[in-house]
Amino acid sequence: MGQTKKTEVRSAILRSARALFSRHGYTATSLPKIAAGAGTSTANVYVYFRSKLEILYELYDPWLRARIEALAAEAATISDRRARLTHVLGTFWRDIPKENGGFGNNIIQAISTMERGEGYRPVLLNWMEARMQALVLDCLPPARRRLFEGTDLGHFLVMAFDGYLVYHHLDRKRSLDDRTLHALVGTLIGGQALSVPIPAQPSARPAASERRRRSGPAPASRAASRSDRTRQSPTR
Repeated sequence: MGQTKKTEVRSAILRSARALFSRHGYTATSLPKIAAGAGTSTANVYVYFRSKLEILYELYDPWLRARIEALAAEAATISDRRARLTHVLGTFWRDIPKENGGFGNNIIQAISTMERGEGYRPVLLNWMEARMQALVLDCLPPARRRLFEGTDLGHFLVMAFDGYLVYHHLDRKRSLDDRTLHALVGTLIGGQALSVPIPAQPSARPAASERRRRSGPAPASRAASRSDRTRQSPTR
């Protein structure tokens, strides 16, 4: 006869796991540590969850789905296509990776270290790719939308998202900059891109003729000048 599951025990396991994942990361957190934090045994954790990976997705999946749906609701209020796309990509690539304490980096740790048989299913990944592709395509003019329909655009969007999750973990000062964001928006939506200030570039070296003008007479002229001075100078 199986053990009776209790809501309070399950909640305690999730609370313990969230605190440990947030503080130490996925790879440094073990099931015995999660069990100890929940005031239960490791064996009892397996009554509620099949693996540490399942616990992680139980925490992250609902939060991320709700956050992306909130982004979709925000985007629906923006009538201008370019401004809407800028908001969608800026929020997805710049804001969400650092929200929730950067918790999403735990997913990167989990996927990069998991072994076969841990029960990973790409349910959240497939949903994200389809949802984000639909959000972006909805921002595009009809002709541009047709260009990207049937492509792996959603996969590209999510892979970039994963990259920004990693960068937030490694260097919190480095995120998606405005110039890159507007360039990508212009590439996707087509037409005239938004005006983005371009930093001044170091001036190129002057042309050879200009350098010669600045540095004085040509070698032959300098030689003639030296010859004249020699004739005029007293000999020793």
